[in-house]
Amino acid sequence: MDIASLISIVLGLVMVIFGILSSNSFAFSAITDMYIDYPSLIITFGGSICSTLGCFKLADDINSLKSISLPFKDKAYDPSATIHTIIDLSNVGRKEGLLALEEAANGIEDEFLKKGIMLVVDGTDPELVRGILETDLMCVETRHKNVIKFWEKWAEMGPAWGMIGTLLGLIAMLNKLNDPSAIGPQMSVALITTLYGSLIANWLCAPIVGKLNTNNDLEVTNRQITIEGLLSIQAGENPRVIEEKLKSFLSPTVRAGMTDSTGGEE
Repeated sequence: MDIASLISIVLGLVMVIFGILSSNSFAFSAITDMYIDYPSLIITFGGSICSTLGCFKLADDINSLKSISLPFKDKAYDPSATIHTIIDLSNVGRKEGLLALEEAANGIEDEFLKKGIMLVVDGTDPELVRGILETDLMCVETRHKNVIKFWEKWAEMGPAWGMIGTLLGLIAMLNKLNDPSAIGPQMSVALITTLYGSLIANWLCAPIVGKLNTNNDLEVTNRQITIEGLLSIQAGENPRVIEEKLKSFLSPTVRAGMTDSTGGEE
């Protein structure tokens, strides 16, 4: 589980509760009555999700809603580990030939890397290997971006429907101007929809968008490393040269922390 996402959601809720409690001296039941308004919840959450669903195909909506669990999963995208794997494969190919990579691929769980290895083993033209793998990468990134767009759209719709709820509340309040005692409660209901809309955008959707973007960038980098590494193996480049080439994808800090994985191969 990705602890950062869990901490973000939980502490965000704690901050909201703290803000509510610190600004009120009422009993807990009175506070819940004040800040939990079911018609406002229906208007804001229901309206915003309905508008968001209408912006995409039903299959995409269902797939995007399922992705709510993804930010809490710890994706195992480690570019450093991928580079080590590539170098190990490079040493095998250099010593035993490219055909030996087929056996070495049996223990690899990364389907993208395994697919690339089999293309290399089959003697596929390097440009065709690049084309196939980059097309695969592009399609994966497109699917990720479509899911991210869903959450970005919901982040837009949340505050918009919060404002709609506020306007509805203001209309009701203005309708009762002849009753001063009703103005305060009506104004409170009007404003709480804006609060709900802001929570949808900043507490729920924004962290999900951020983590999905981070995971997408990591996966794209990992696959780019795989593509360049496999093409270098196919070209018969020296493992040490391949390692230095692939390290360029990493930040200087991560690069400096990597140990030499070429096994002294020259």
